[in-house]
Amino acid sequence: MEKEIKNIIAPAAVKVNPNNVKIGDKYLKTLFAFAYPRYLSSGWLNSIINIPELLDISIFMHPIDTSVALKNLMKKAARLEAELMEHQEKGLVRDPALETAYKDVDMLRESLQQAREKLFNAGLYITLYADTIEALNKLEAKITSMFENQLVYVKNAIFQENEGFTSTLPIGLDKLEISRPLNSGPLSSFFPFISTELTSDKGIMYGLNRHNSTLVIFDRFSLENANTVIFAKSGSGKSYAAKLEILRSLMTGTDVLVIDPENEYEMLARSVGGTIFKIGLHSKDHINPLDIPPIPSDELPGEVLKSHILSLTGLLKLMLGTITPAEDAILDQALTEVYAARGITPDRDFKDLEPPRLQDFRVVLENMAGGRELAQRLYKYTDGSFAGFVNQPTSIDIKNRFIVFSIRDLEEELRPIAMYIILNFVWNLIRAELKKRIIMLDEAWVIMQHEAGAKFVFGLVKRARKYYLGVTTITQDVEDFINSPYGRPVITNSSLQLLLRQAPAAIEAISKTFSLTEIEKNLLIEAEPGHGIFFAGLRHVAIQIIPSYFENKIITTNPEEMLQIKKDAEEKL
Repeated sequence: MEKEIKNIIAPAAVKVNPNNVKIGDKYLKTLFAFAYPRYLSSGWLNSIINIPELLDISIFMHPIDTSVALKNLMKKAARLEAELMEHQEKGLVRDPALETAYKDVDMLRESLQQAREKLFNAGLYITLYADTIEALNKLEAKITSMFENQLVYVKNAIFQENEGFTSTLPIGLDKLEISRPLNSGPLSSFFPFISTELTSDKGIMYGLNRHNSTLVIFDRFSLENANTVIFAKSGSGKSYAAKLEILRSLMTGTDVLVIDPENEYEMLARSVGGTIFKIGLHSKDHINPLDIPPIPSDELPGEVLKSHILSLTGLLKLMLGTITPAEDAILDQALTEVYAARGITPDRDFKDLEPPRLQDFRVVLENMAGGRELAQRLYKYTDGSFAGFVNQPTSIDIKNRFIVFSIRDLEEELRPIAMYIILNFVWNLIRAELKKRIIMLDEAWVIMQHEAGAKFVFGLVKRARKYYLGVTTITQDVEDFINSPYGRPVITNSSLQLLLRQAPAAIEAISKTFSLTEIEKNLLIEAEPGHGIFFAGLRHVAIQIIPSYFENKIITTNPEEMLQIKKDAEEKL
């Protein structure tokens, strides 16, 4: 039985070369540490453990009998003292290295005699893995350089590669037997011999931890807020990662709403029975921005109406462009009057009354002192080329658990306005009914480049926690987002961050914002699609987004894969 198990787990063949070993399709080699600095800082090994490369590390600690150690140290001290005396007798220049060595030996003898320290023969072995010899040599140079930066020196176990590999297997055998004597103090700096983990008992799987191949399972609602930012250059997999989170969040009972600028979420919505609203100039789906918001049970109708009027003022600033403080006051007054004309005032019940439209607001504005010019600037939205967009009664009902608002068919200048209207509409519904929800705002920079829109998004992110809401902002214009006066506060109010491949031009801004190391900066510049860094609070790991076969078929946006899926579906018919 034992032989059968060995045959199952053993490779078909192992080829041992002088400076590497080939097992199957993998090449490997083992390095051993042979010299350490006088002082080792705590956690010095963490930078090696946490690199996103495949390697195995073994630490062997062989205790040395204290009495034997003291005898050897006494001999060492006597020899060093004799050398010092010889230097003095000959009148030679003092040797600081010799004096330091003598003091260190004397201090160690004292610590051992007082039982404050123990002495060990410590062996540190690292086995590296790669698909090619060139990649293996490159990884060896990288690891060697990282060790040397900390004054730790390593060598390749030439002609002992098989013994080195065996020494790093999880069987506890030290076949190399290459060690250095270390006392308890510096040896303790090898710990904690762990890497960061983000595996919890609840939540969804975000991907694979590339540090240690564990699963990144996390519940975004378990942190101080459930907000997320996803930053990546085009083609790095940011929307792919967002769709995978949506799919898995839906399975845990979370409602999801998406603002989709490029129609990337349509296939996912149709696959899971979601609802798609296409907002456009000639679409059948409309949202009246002047709709009366639902009244939450714990809020007064008058306060809700005042808050709604403030939100509409922000929308009008997006439509009209730059306005003066005087014009701002006129807009506020006109909004109050247009609602009052329908009997909608803070001092009465207005939930069943018919709301005004933008055309009604323009008429009121036109007849106000100082409002005629503003009314003319609003003309294109009420009677001009954009009239079919915002001057219609609301015709959508969001009762589905997964809603996608597609704005692909809108002109570029209308997209920030559409995002604002949708967010305001959704926000009013969220305030009215407490449910576990996520809002995905793809290409967030479209609205963040306008002060009124950025201010609204920041307010949404800041208040989301109170309403059991998580806001996900996704963008590829990272530098512009960070430099926005409201962009950085959105990041600081988001407990989860996902960074995928970045453009070299943006990496410095990203590095400064997220306090990245040089290794992490290089990782993001060279990352493959779906690879990056996942932040959860103060912890972060290198992550790889991994879908299942069926998840990939639903969420992929790769043109080649989509054509193949379409072809397979046609063949089945």
